[in-house]
Amino acid sequence: MKEVADYFYDRLQEAFGDRIHLNGHRHKRLPNTLNVSRLGAAGHELIASLEDVAASTGSACHSGETLISPVLKAMNVSASIGQGAVRFSVGRYTTKAEIDKVMGKLKNSGF
Repeated sequence: MKEVADYFYDRLQEAFGDRIHLNGHRHKRLPNTLNVSRLGAAGHELIASLEDVAASTGSACHSGETLISPVLKAMNVSASIGQGAVRFSVGRYTTKAEIDKVMGKLKNSGF
């Protein structure tokens, strides 16, 4: 799972460069979870535009204000970075080919 999650992060970096921020440590994290922020965007809007992709923001939106997750806040992630956070999970049987399909959707969605 870690290999596939790392592959996913590498593809995100190639496609979006410095518009992607990894929330957490590159290597000291859960092997199946990838939490990234799309800088300058709202995470909940990003995942709303993705069909058939399981992702979450872990944040809430109240009165038009996007709040970052308590975990990201505890990690000292700034509000400007945290608002674009999206958490992706991979499973034991997730393939790199499936990640490539998701990357196509992300590129087409304006992620």
